[in-house]
Amino acid sequence: MTTTVPSARYTRRRLVRAALMGVLTLVVVSVPTDIIDTPFFSREVPVRWWEYPVVAVTVVLTVAWFAIQAPPTTGRASRHPLGGVLLTVFAVGCPVCNKLVLVALGTSGALGLWAPLQPFLALVSLTLLTAAVVQRRRRSACSAEACAPEAQPTTARQ
Repeated sequence: MTTTVPSARYTRRRLVRAALMGVLTLVVVSVPTDIIDTPFFSREVPVRWWEYPVVAVTVVLTVAWFAIQAPPTTGRASRHPLGGVLLTVFAVGCPVCNKLVLVALGTSGALGLWAPLQPFLALVSLTLLTAAVVQRRRRSACSAEACAPEAQPTTARQ
């Protein structure tokens, strides 16, 4: 009796799910912001050079988060990538196409205030996504080693 077949099937399923979530993230971020040109959306301000790498890293981090096997979570112990992905949408979106920004700041405020803040929003979103992946990886490593916070050895610096 081998137990590797269900494990391999589960791993394959997890990786396929991660790839599908990466494609979904790419579509959800890139189509409404018109980074991927479609007839459904248009953009008044051209795509800036830094938006492409931000979207690419967002997709990679989302795939990584879903690819890492982690134990079931309880309560608020898990960081999901949803907040970082949604923040990426605001970071890479056209500053004057965002209706919320236009209502709050007007066109000149969208270009003069919001557009310069968008790269910082991108950094915050990538930081959130990275933190989510790191936390999931740590939880995965701890579950594999069956470690608990009180069971970890402490080292004193001298």
